[in-house]
Amino acid sequence: MLFDALAFAAHKHRAQRRKDKEASPYINHPIALADVLANEGGVVDPVTLCAALLHDTIEDTRTTHKELRRAFGNEIADVVLEVTDDKKLEKAERKERQVLHAPHLSRRAKLVKLADKICNLRDIASNPPATWSSTRKREYYEWAKRVIDALRGAHPGLERTFDREYARKPA
Repeated sequence: MLFDALAFAAHKHRAQRRKDKEASPYINHPIALADVLANEGGVVDPVTLCAALLHDTIEDTRTTHKELRRAFGNEIADVVLEVTDDKKLEKAERKERQVLHAPHLSRRAKLVKLADKICNLRDIASNPPATWSSTRKREYYEWAKRVIDALRGAHPGLERTFDREYARKPA
């Protein structure tokens, strides 16, 4: 199932690139989430790992919740839906909703969200979006911390990993 989720995500994100200078393949991001969960967090739950690989498919591709349910079942599709932003909303509202909804996510969704923020901080530190100013980077770090603070208790080890990455916040 994990390899099916990886192949599905790779297909869905095949034309997408990250916003860094090298325009890295987007699929590297969901792979990084699954890697953080499994290899740094010791997460072995296949539902959580598959949801990590698929976490941006509804939000950033034409994938539907129904399509994910058919391909991977309700559990995985529902976790993906929990971490999906509503792109019809303004960006500021989407970001605020992540903070407000974080405490109410399922444990699996909290783990995916935690890994997502860890990976995003690492990407900003090592290979940031080409157009982001130092101020924009710091703002992202501060917002990500608000999200993670709202879901604390999901995985203390990964929360410490987030805190270490946060401590490297750009000046």
